[in-house]
Amino acid sequence: MIVGRFIGLAALVLASAAAALLALVIPAEWIALLGVVPLFLGLRLLPALRGNREDEQSGAEGLRAADAKDKPRHGFTSQALSVAGVTLANGGDNLGVYIPLFATSPDAIAIYVVVFAVMTAAWCALGYLVVNNPLIGSQIRRYGHVLLPIVLIALGIYILSGAVALVR
Repeated sequence: MIVGRFIGLAALVLASAAAALLALVIPAEWIALLGVVPLFLGLRLLPALRGNREDEQSGAEGLRAADAKDKPRHGFTSQALSVAGVTLANGGDNLGVYIPLFATSPDAIAIYVVVFAVMTAAWCALGYLVVNNPLIGSQIRRYGHVLLPIVLIALGIYILSGAVALVR
């Protein structure tokens, strides 16, 4: 969801600008704790995979699709917030780059924000084109729900690995 990407980007930029302008130092080990977000989201999606397999075997897929159409507003908000959470967790290490960048040139923060927004829109557009591509889009739509929890869990563990220094 593009809205979620922009919410996450805005939160990262605001946190970085505030930290840079207030000269706060955020240790990388603490930022790595944001890996809990994709790990939690991935673990939360795992039971749904089993449900999807059972639905396909029992032929109840049409009922599930009808249920999804009945709640588009809740789904939109939930998806946007999930994407924002993953963006925050995945982009947490960006704070280590944004804070010094913003601290060294606070007058250029607005320019950086515009560049980040334009590039985010470009990546979202590229993602849209890939998913809607007739050759690979159907495969992504078919297996994406299976890969998503695996990718989120792996991403969460990878990000959390940076917090190992807190345990020592």
